Amino acid sequence: MAVVSNGTTIIDAGSLGASIASGPMNLLSSQTASGSANISFTSGITSAYKEYLFTFHDIHPATDGAKFGFQFNASSASGFNETLMNAYWRHYNNEAADSQGIGYVHGSAADQAQGTSFTILDGGVGADADQCTAGSVSLYNPSSTTFVKHFAFKGTHYDVNNFVANVFVNGYINVTDAITEMQFKFSSGNIDAGTIKMYGIK
Repeated sequence: MAVVSNGTTIIDAGSLGASIASGPMNLLSSQTASGSANISFTSGITSAYKEYLFTFHDIHPATDGAKFGFQFNASSASGFNETLMNAYWRHYNNEAADSQGIGYVHGSAADQAQGTSFTILDGGVGADADQCTAGSVSLYNPSSTTFVKHFAFKGTHYDVNNFVANVFVNGYINVTDAITEMQFKFSSGNIDAGTIKMYGIK
């Protein structure tokens, strides 16, 4: 069925699919932590997909105030220490409703300029029984050997200081080698619980 305005066809269902790129989102891997040092995806990131989406659910630290983050390995590399450029933005509100804020966060690996640390995704997650972090990160065209590889994160966490923070981290991996591995971990202590899923998007 077409959409017609004033006698002119604006959108025609017959040709719409041919002009707009589309493709499935496939679950490729799911890992659940239980007192784990990290969660690593060391296979499955290939040229088969132009985008990889990682979603993490109820990630709970063993150590109070530990910061959750990620890093990458390029093809044939090791150590999860690729060169990163990123910027960190957040807004927050505490449980007493007497402290709120919004803005850019600088330092402590929150933002990196040619850094090799893990990209930090929160200000420190509480280890109380009901505290955790959740969110998603997209990795774009990781198999390109021409361009740097971009990533974009959005998430929320129950902070160690009893406030909610919504965080946005964007950046790029400053290498032109293909990215083949990704690791998530806390700045200290284990991942007590939580699940991370990897999807491929064509």
